[in-house]
Amino acid sequence: MPAANFPQMNFTQMHERLRLELLRRIQRGTLSVSLLSRQTGFGQAHLSNFLHSRRQLSLEAMDRILAAQRLTVADLLPSAPRAVAWPEGEEGNAVPVVSHAVALFEPVIRPSAVETMLHLPAAVLRSAHSRASNARRAWERFVAVRVPSGDALPMDPLVLPEAIALIDRHYNSLLPYRPNRPNLYAVRRGSHLSLRYADFLSSRLVLRPYDIAFPVELIEVDPGESPNDLLVGRIVLILNEF
Repeated sequence: MPAANFPQMNFTQMHERLRLELLRRIQRGTLSVSLLSRQTGFGQAHLSNFLHSRRQLSLEAMDRILAAQRLTVADLLPSAPRAVAWPEGEEGNAVPVVSHAVALFEPVIRPSAVETMLHLPAAVLRSAHSRASNARRAWERFVAVRVPSGDALPMDPLVLPEAIALIDRHYNSLLPYRPNRPNLYAVRRGSHLSLRYADFLSSRLVLRPYDIAFPVELIEVDPGESPNDLLVGRIVLILNEF
């Protein structure tokens, strides 16, 4: 196949895609830092620094990890981001509805991961302001997820069972989007996605429900890790009835 048919990717992008792929495998329980250390011969601290974006790998180190995980550079190439058939004239208005795992871990949404398309007024997407960390800017921006009954209860009546939540993955900052109004986020809790208000206090991400009958939750943020990494994105819109 001619090289021109492949998506373009520079070293920095390849480095980041490898990091995210390893994190996805760790989150899904198919890999651990200790196992990767045994497979590659690298120290766990060295690998942990790479996974938390505190250091970069050399080409030789990347080759060793790719071989250990049976990955090729082609596996890291971005999929054609809009290979889904779009209704004529609505390319900029449609957002993929995906699973929680895809919203959490997939920088580029593969066509096979799209459950359906959510069509919105163009102004909803154009008017949203971004505030993304450097790593997150390479991600496809808008996705939507369904909110199951159990996940909706702590946010009732703001979020009802089976609502669709529109997520801006380019807003993973804790700074308020609007003055004096808390941001509602999609938050990563382990391998699970939850909708919560969030603050950062004493090395912990504080997750607050809408319904005060449900508990406030605390997530410990490891030293050197940013709380922004736990924020999937800001909730732009909730569709409780559609």
